[in-house]
Amino acid sequence: MRFTYVESMTDASYYLPLARAAEEAGYTSFAVADSLVYPRESDAVYPYTADGDRGFLEDKDFIETFTLIAAMGAVTSRIRFTPFVLKLAVRPPALVAKQASSIAYLTGGRLGLGVGVSPWPEDFTVMGVPWERRGKRMDEAIEVVRGLTGGGYFEYHGEFFDLPAVKMSPVPTEPIPILVGGHSEPALRRAARLGDGWMHGGGEAAELDRLLGRLAELRAEEGTADRPFEVHAISLDAYTPDGVKRLEDKGVTDVIVGFRLPYVKGRDTEPLEQKIEHLERFAETVIAKSGS
Repeated sequence: MRFTYVESMTDASYYLPLARAAEEAGYTSFAVADSLVYPRESDAVYPYTADGDRGFLEDKDFIETFTLIAAMGAVTSRIRFTPFVLKLAVRPPALVAKQASSIAYLTGGRLGLGVGVSPWPEDFTVMGVPWERRGKRMDEAIEVVRGLTGGGYFEYHGEFFDLPAVKMSPVPTEPIPILVGGHSEPALRRAARLGDGWMHGGGEAAELDRLLGRLAELRAEEGTADRPFEVHAISLDAYTPDGVKRLEDKGVTDVIVGFRLPYVKGRDTEPLEQKIEHLERFAETVIAKSGS
């Protein structure tokens, strides 16, 4: 089992020392949230809270995802970084491919590219991208990013993206894992068909079991069940060694852990020192006892 530390919507000056502390404590990865803008008015709802309220996002610090990963990568040497998740459907995939390959190259392959559609229509509006057929656009974007980050010439002719034969340099020596986030049926099928893994956004234990079961069915249908596949999950089981073993038995490869509830309005008032204490205590009581 591998362990991912997540901290988001906190004081932006905390991220570099937290990355160093998580690496020193033995975490495999640091999950990085992605957010573009916060609208004054919106009817959209957040899909991973009970009431759908997104007010907790207002006035929270979000450093641009690739910029933050590059900065944390520069002060660490081993820990991996995983956007959780990058809103790929609203971004130009050729630019994402250049950003991702550059970071993977500079960090020695320490990037797992978590990607998602974005539940916010406003993200599409401000980026000048149609909300309609966003799923198909997302599928094509994944194919473009994978093709351009693989090295050699790549061309693509789809409904949304049309590329002549082009290549980028440098690219990492190993492929960048593309991890698809989302709980919907289209997201699960996208992960099964196009992804190197799936990222779970949290929820009840029974729902995680259902999602894992459905994902296995879809991978069988898509003919991808024999491929290596990462499963990143949020679960209360992740906070004990016995629970970690249960998750491992279900096929989870990476657990995502954090030590405060991020879905609250207002600034995060927890001091940096306390955050480091939390992540170090978990490393001592769980990571060190889980055979990782």
